[in-house]
Amino acid sequence: MSPTFEFFFGQYSDYETLDIVLEIVAVIFGFLSVWYSKKNSVSVFPTGMISTIIFVYLLFKWELLGDMMINAYYFIMSVYGWYIWTRKIDEIHVTPISTTTFNEKRVSIAIFFATLLFVYLVYKAFGKWTSWVAYVDTITTAIFFVGMWLMARRKIENWVFWIIGDVISVPLYFYKGFTFTSFQYLGFTVIAIFGYLAWKKNLNNNLQTV
Repeated sequence: MSPTFEFFFGQYSDYETLDIVLEIVAVIFGFLSVWYSKKNSVSVFPTGMISTIIFVYLLFKWELLGDMMINAYYFIMSVYGWYIWTRKIDEIHVTPISTTTFNEKRVSIAIFFATLLFVYLVYKAFGKWTSWVAYVDTITTAIFFVGMWLMARRKIENWVFWIIGDVISVPLYFYKGFTFTSFQYLGFTVIAIFGYLAWKKNLNNNLQTV
């Protein structure tokens, strides 16, 4: 085994084959979900739900509680987002891309700090508040909770939260020993940047036609 391969994938030597396959499948559907989000397609939700179900199982098994809660929340918000994205605001139009309102900003702040407190209490209850990783997990969980809520409501600012959270998650997951998931977040970062630009163009075009 080459040193490079060992560096990136050596941690998988102790994993069950099924778990490795499941992680790869979850990563593939995760990529599809983010890609569909960039395309402003409602398919973001069913593909994302498949990915999150798998990750909830794996992360629970690996005792990564913060990450598990992120994916459980993603699943719930995917159901909500699927409804919002397909809800018609009139006879022919569904909910459009828009910017965050003042009240939605207030809700976002509330979600962020409520998530920080909730994840902290969960980590303390399970005796997992033992390293710097727990601190970073708590922050990224709060960032992603806000990002998912804004995406479910089709708000362009969701991409800002995804980009920040993805950038933090790349080295974090690699440190945890999940190389495939780390690569996933690296890809997510790139797609999220283009997603923001694509949604911004769509929003500008809609404003010009109003």
